[in-house]
Amino acid sequence: MKRFIILLYGMGCYAISVLTLLYAIGFLTNQFVPKSIDAPVTKAPAEAFFINLGLLSLFAVQHSVMARPFFKLWCLQWIPAAAERSSYVLLSSGALLLLFQTWQPIGGIIWQIDSLFGQISLWTLNALGWITIVITTVLIHHAEMFGLRQAWLFWQAKPHTALHFTTPGFYQWVRHPLYVGWLLVFWAAPTMTASRLMFASLLTVYILAAIRWEEKDLVDVHGASYEQYQRRVPMLLPGRRKSDLW
Repeated sequence: MKRFIILLYGMGCYAISVLTLLYAIGFLTNQFVPKSIDAPVTKAPAEAFFINLGLLSLFAVQHSVMARPFFKLWCLQWIPAAAERSSYVLLSSGALLLLFQTWQPIGGIIWQIDSLFGQISLWTLNALGWITIVITTVLIHHAEMFGLRQAWLFWQAKPHTALHFTTPGFYQWVRHPLYVGWLLVFWAAPTMTASRLMFASLLTVYILAAIRWEEKDLVDVHGASYEQYQRRVPMLLPGRRKSDLW
């Protein structure tokens, strides 16, 4: 019975994460959702700024702290190992949905591209960002990333085994294609409002910091293999000299 409950829990958490991703697309493109990043302004700019800062900080803390090995070990005192990743996915989705629902648009246009060619080009880059995000999750084992593999193995009464370090597809060009995808969807838009600029800027800073924490954990787990990968492949920009930061 316990195995069945954890399997259902994992599937439910996964379904919520998919819905959250779909909502994120609508939120960042100002389409199909009741409240988007550039919804009508309802609060003074300063008040909106600090509310949004708090929401982004909450997401950043949750997303990073819960991903650290020490926190995972602490969680295992309270939840089964097979449900740990699903719980992380669920709480990350919850933090994002809270951000989307309580986001306070600031208003004001920083820049706007009026030419049809420019708009098509930027929306194409934006779409490529979303495609990159989805493909990357598949390349690095979609089911493992979203907790489904852990729950499924537990349902089958099989031990969870760690995946081997591999660099498929996009990972031959950059070390963090998932973050490249997110940066594209943050920044590739014909109209850059103050709301979007704040969202994109702060999450870009967060991504750059998160990469450092994440790579430290990867070196701890994979050792020399990952260090060699760091020297061979650039972090975010393909084609750069391997010694460059990016």
